[in-house]
Amino acid sequence: MAPAEFRQLLSATPRGARLARRLAGVQLAAWGIPHGCGLADDVELVVGELAANAVLHGRVPGRDFEVRLGYDGLRVRVEVSDARGDRLPSEAVVDPWSAEGGRGLVLVRALAREWGVAPRERGGPGKTVWACL
Repeated sequence: MAPAEFRQLLSATPRGARLARRLAGVQLAAWGIPHGCGLADDVELVVGELAANAVLHGRVPGRDFEVRLGYDGLRVRVEVSDARGDRLPSEAVVDPWSAEGGRGLVLVRALAREWGVAPRERGGPGKTVWACL
C-alpha cells in the first residue's frame, strides 16, 4: 500500500478541535479503518487531545492549527501543529479524584507506541506534537 496522507487547517477554537477529531474518523474510514474499531477509537482520541491542547495552550490569535494524518498500512501517524513554539507540552502530575484537566498527554502516552514534539517544519513558526499508533 502506498502511504496515504491527510492535511487540514482548522480554526484554533474548541469547535476546530472537535472538528479535527470528527475529520480524523472520516479519513480513517476512507482508508479502510472502520469507525468503532480499536485503532480508529485510539486515533480519534489522540487527535482530539492534541487538537484541544493546540487550542488551549498553542493558540495565537488569527493563526490556525494544522492536523496531519499519515497511514502506511501498518500504523497511523498523527501530527498536530500550532503557532506557539515557546509552549512545549509536559505531562502534569494529575490528582485523578479532583483535577478537571491535565490528562491529555497521559492518554496520548498510554495509547501511542511513541510520541514527541518537534519544531514546526511547514507553515510557519510553532511546534508539532506527533504520535504513532
